[in-house]
Amino acid sequence: MLTKRIIPCLDIKDGRTVKGINFENIRDAGDPIELGALYAAQGADELVFLDITATNERRKTLAELVTRIARHVNIPFTVGGGIAEVEDVYALLQSGADKISVNTAAFKNPGLVDTLAREFGSQCIVLAIDTRFEDGDWYVYLNGGRVKTDRKAFDWAKEAVDRGAGEILLTSMNNDGTKQGFALDITAQLSQNLHVPVIASGGAGTMEHFVDVFGNAQADAALAASIFHYKEIEIPALKTFLYEKGVNVRF
Repeated sequence: MLTKRIIPCLDIKDGRTVKGINFENIRDAGDPIELGALYAAQGADELVFLDITATNERRKTLAELVTRIARHVNIPFTVGGGIAEVEDVYALLQSGADKISVNTAAFKNPGLVDTLAREFGSQCIVLAIDTRFEDGDWYVYLNGGRVKTDRKAFDWAKEAVDRGAGEILLTSMNNDGTKQGFALDITAQLSQNLHVPVIASGGAGTMEHFVDVFGNAQADAALAASIFHYKEIEIPALKTFLYEKGVNVRF
């Protein structure tokens, strides 16, 4: 049985780690490099760094920051934000990133997923989906949750996987920052119907929430931010708790 992964997420704005609720009310949470190194030392399985304003402000994620992260972090990490072409990915992987995350650019140009998977391998390509439940279904949002589309999250995820995405990072905007638990229904739909790993994101507030998303929703990994940034849950304690609940985790 594959081990379930715990992945701290560091949303970056102007070089600082930030966190909000439902993608709004952003506040500072610390230095991303220091936090990343701390989480690696505590036993995190991977890290995700997302430049949350890169797409909206038409900027590129800085390869220089990735280089600095790679010097201080000894576990795999994914970088996303503003990635729109092969040259962006090449620069980030060359700088030390293990995987890259694409979101808005891939939705607007689905052929980008094919191109990146062919050029770098599916294992490097994570498709990030920001989704909100409304009008009876889960719909895709773009540009950091600012722009609604009429595409359903599952349909887009399936198409992207068929095109070569090697992993799905699924963030529920309804649950994000609320600490009320992950969106188990949409996470389960993707996990049970796609042949690639699904990372659940948005809503972690207690250790039991991780048990739920790994067990009931069959997620391959769970991503969280504020509970780690503000030391509400420590990674070693979380992994011990999961192990005692029968969840296969790496120590």
